[in-house]
Amino acid sequence: MIKKESRSEVRIKKHMRIRNRFSGTAERPRLAVFRSNNHMYAQIIDDTVGNTLVSASTVQKDVNADLDKTNNVEAAAKLGEVIAKRALDKGIKTVVFDRGGFVYQGKIKALAEAAREAGLEF
Repeated sequence: MIKKESRSEVRIKKHMRIRNRFSGTAERPRLAVFRSNNHMYAQIIDDTVGNTLVSASTVQKDVNADLDKTNNVEAAAKLGEVIAKRALDKGIKTVVFDRGGFVYQGKIKALAEAAREAGLEF
């Protein structure tokens, strides 16, 4: 009988392979994205010291105030704009994008493109 890994196990393995290739530094931190069934989370992390510099999620009231749903492409685009604005306020202009093992399409792509349009470079 063939054993099939769950999607979450496959995603975690992909994420670890991605994380072996790059990490965030003080001058170019890492924009890490996590997507659950109901919400999305984005953090900008300096991996050299292990600090989260900026974070945003659809759980926060100021982000989801004008959203109908928190788990669609529009919510992801709004989250991308918010994380980029907060990063630019802290003086962060360039980041490394960490898609977290998720496929670069749909919500992940919408978040990345919205962050780019709002002024982040990656």
